Amino acid sequence: EVARIKNEHPDDSKCIVNDRVKGRLKVTRAFGAGFLKKPKLNEALLEMFRNEYIGDAPYLSCTPSLRHHRLCPRDQFLVLSSDGLYQYLSNQEVVCHVENFMEKFPDGDPAQHLIEELLFRAAKKAGMDLHELLDIPQGDRRKYHDDVTVMVVSLEGRIWKSSGKYL
Repeated sequence: EVARIKNEHPDDSKCIVNDRVKGRLKVTRAFGAGFLKKPKLNEALLEMFRNEYIGDAPYLSCTPSLRHHRLCPRDQFLVLSSDGLYQYLSNQEVVCHVENFMEKFPDGDPAQHLIEELLFRAAKKAGMDLHELLDIPQGDRRKYHDDVTVMVVSLEGRIWKSSGKYL
C-alpha cells in the first residue's frame, strides 16, 4: 500500500509520514476521509485542517483489497476489525488470543476479550492501570487508543461483535 501511494504521488515526498497517509491516517483504504481522495474536498476544509494535496490522484482508495482463501478443516474463525486493534496486537497475537480464549471459555465473547486486551496494553503503554485509563472521558482517551470494533465469526456458526463496552 505504501509503495502504491508513493508510486501514484512521485512528486510528494510527504505522502507517507510516520507510516501514515499525509501524516494523518494509518489506513490506506477507507469509505470516508474524502479530503484525501479529491483535492476539492480537501480545499473545503478549514485551512488549519487542510493537507498539501499534490496532483489529482487520490491518496486513499475505497476499493477493497481482496484475498481469496479456500477454507480447510483447521480454519476455526474469522476476525474482522477496525485498524485500532492492530496498534497494539499483531495478526498472530490476535489469532493466539482468540484460539486460547475460545478453548478456555467456549461460551465467552472473544471479540470483547480482544477489546479488553487492547485496553490493558494501551494503559500499560501509558504507564497507568486499566481502571485509570477507563476513568478518562472517551474523547480524551483517543490520545491513548483508537476507537475499535471487533467481530469474531466462528466457522461453526457463532458470531461475536463488540465495539467495547468501555469505548
